[in-house]
Amino acid sequence: MKHPNGYGTVAKLSGNRRNPFVVRKTKGWDDRGYPIYLTIGYFPTREDGLIALAEYNRSPYDVDANKITFEELYNKWLNNGAGKLGKSNLASLKSAYKHCSSIYKMKYKDIRAFHMQDCIDNCGRSYSTQWAIKNLFNHLDKYAIGLDIIVRNYSQLTTAEPIPETSKKPFTDDEVNALWNISGEPWVDSALVFLYSGWRISELLGMKREDVDIEAGTMKGGVKTKSGKGRIVPIHSKIFDMVKRRYDEGGEYLFTHNGKRVSTSQYYIFWNDIMKKINAKHTVHECRHTFRTRLDSVGANKVCIDRLMGHSSGNTGEKVYTHKTLEELKEAIEMITN
Repeated sequence: MKHPNGYGTVAKLSGNRRNPFVVRKTKGWDDRGYPIYLTIGYFPTREDGLIALAEYNRSPYDVDANKITFEELYNKWLNNGAGKLGKSNLASLKSAYKHCSSIYKMKYKDIRAFHMQDCIDNCGRSYSTQWAIKNLFNHLDKYAIGLDIIVRNYSQLTTAEPIPETSKKPFTDDEVNALWNISGEPWVDSALVFLYSGWRISELLGMKREDVDIEAGTMKGGVKTKSGKGRIVPIHSKIFDMVKRRYDEGGEYLFTHNGKRVSTSQYYIFWNDIMKKINAKHTVHECRHTFRTRLDSVGANKVCIDRLMGHSSGNTGEKVYTHKTLEELKEAIEMITN
């Protein structure tokens, strides 16, 4: 189909290129009558180029390499180039952006690896935030290269604190008892809910009040995999009152802070304080590992364990939660008695 005049074109360049399709529009003519092009970007397939051209025509953006700042490029990437990222990943990158204020107003073409490294080194956070900042720079560099703003990916030259080796240490019985001893203190209830339900941090913090059925004694949630989404976990009797208290607060989400959903970064502040109180060093994800380990230790049915964890099982078949299934899951989870 022929595009209307002034719409722009997608042309294939010669040679062996990673992004061989150039998207451009004619912005004028030189003295010889040859077109002067505004290059919108370079893409791996014609289809990608056509999508980019359509997006540009719907909301034109300034691609002048001599003017665009870090802040402007970030906002353009957020609106045009970040659509395929998952919610959790995108939230992490948005949080990382807040640590880059020192270069917000810099022209992107002038930013070098040492500017990026300063943002990473001076963020004052752990390896997870440092790697999120580095990841953001990588996304923006690729986007800028596609817009012909830069020709080199400087983010590849940056470093972040090494990710520590972990062995997924389950909580000991003494550590679990230590949490029960301070269960009335702020946010300790959340740690115990993690330990007796096996939710991932994103699953529990993202759980809405409507996903909790107090009468049936169940919680519904899950992300990441087909088997994990929409799974139902019975509320263990030991944490039922805690869950009900949170439920009775009436917020949109089960766990809220100042009436709002708790972000992962905010929750880790609470978590680190809890770990100091019981003199332990665990990640939130190790609650999930502990839950699985304890179910194994008491001899719970493997199919039930897989359902509770949101793992696929060769014997599970269709994920249909009948009354019998829920009773079996409740029996399995109540086998954890300490």
